[in-house]
Amino acid sequence: MPGIIITGGSRGIGAGLVRLFAKNGWRVLFTYLHSEKEAQALCAETGAQSVRCDVRSEEDHLMLSGAAARLFPHGPDALVCCAGTAHTGLIQDMTVSEWDDLFAVHARAAFLATRAFLPGMISQQSGSIVFISSMWGQVGASCEAAYSACKAALIGLCKAVAKEAGPSRVRVNCVCPGVIGTDMLKGYSEDDLSALREETPLGRLGTPEDVAQAVFFLCGGGASFITGQVLGVNGGFVI
Repeated sequence: MPGIIITGGSRGIGAGLVRLFAKNGWRVLFTYLHSEKEAQALCAETGAQSVRCDVRSEEDHLMLSGAAARLFPHGPDALVCCAGTAHTGLIQDMTVSEWDDLFAVHARAAFLATRAFLPGMISQQSGSIVFISSMWGQVGASCEAAYSACKAALIGLCKAVAKEAGPSRVRVNCVCPGVIGTDMLKGYSEDDLSALREETPLGRLGTPEDVAQAVFFLCGGGASFITGQVLGVNGGFVI
């Protein structure tokens, strides 16, 4: 039975990932930070296991590594870095601490998780890592400069690690969601959401399941010759 670690798995896209992988027979270990009730409910629903982990923390990644070693004696087969947060506002109004924290949650966290679990994949000469970036990491978004920048950093990290890990048969890819119906849209009005639907060629918002299906493919055997790639799941919003 293959095993996967999903950071930020208690809500939104992460929860969609947990559900899909568990449904298809994977052993799933996911992290959460504040959403303990949601994490417990998801574990009860899917049979997955969860661990509280601040993905910005090197010490917490050591704890995550210990939990993973107990669940996956031979190491995980896949890692998905999904934990994230957002910030909206003009760049000149953003504080240094807000900027640093956003990069910690996205770029630093992906580095820490990759550093923790890539060596085991290299040893077993197999594995898949997927970073959840964003279409804004590809093209940039007004009033989301820091978010766009740290999501772009994940794309660069993906391409570099794919080159490093490829000779060991470890694949590294990025998925770039578009406008997905999660809590990140809770501040949007219905008029805003309607406008986003109209801007999307497929005429709808994406779902966590849409993203999960793409990640599931990239982690499976059908993607065995795919690495270093950036897959947009955005309904045609960015082409």
